[in-house]
Amino acid sequence: MARKLSGRLVIATHNPGKLAELRALLAVYGITAESAGERGLAEPEETGTTFRENARIKALAAARAAGLPAFADDSGLAVEALSGAPGIHSARWAGPDKDFMQAMQRVEQELQQAGGRDRRASFVAALCLAWPDGHVEEFEGRVDGALVWPPRGEEGFGYDPMFLPDGFDETFGEMSAEQKHGLPPRGQGLSHRARAFLKLAEACLERQ
Repeated sequence: MARKLSGRLVIATHNPGKLAELRALLAVYGITAESAGERGLAEPEETGTTFRENARIKALAAARAAGLPAFADDSGLAVEALSGAPGIHSARWAGPDKDFMQAMQRVEQELQQAGGRDRRASFVAALCLAWPDGHVEEFEGRVDGALVWPPRGEEGFGYDPMFLPDGFDETFGEMSAEQKHGLPPRGQGLSHRARAFLKLAEACLERQ
């Protein structure tokens, strides 16, 4: 039986785009959330080799530092022709200035070097909900699609403008926040993070 969550938690992120997305998802369940950045918590070194391991590292560090349940995600773009890269290094490809246009250009350049024909990719998200006593609940979600060039749209963040999910004509960068990660019945729970969150919500949250 999964442990239930109520009340307050810390979202273990310093990324404002990710914070806004996760805060909106949690609000439906009456959860009040503040970020690790807002609490001045240090970012732990992400030494894991998988999305799941890095999400756990971040969530446990925030939970123990804040003395509250903490919620973390680790997510990224996995490109088939690049053997799953950038994967857990998705944010690092954007450099210290978080320049995702630079990161998207690098993906495209490496795709061309790999032949440019196989443009299949997936967004993957691992979510971890951790308590100060070390208990964790973990969930994963993914969405498959293909990469387009040039990037399209100015919505979302990260690699969204170059990712076209299967079955859609718009990239994540062209979709509204509601289209991309809105939960049923208002949205389709389309994004990788929304899909993982729906699993977490079913196990650990109660809708208000």
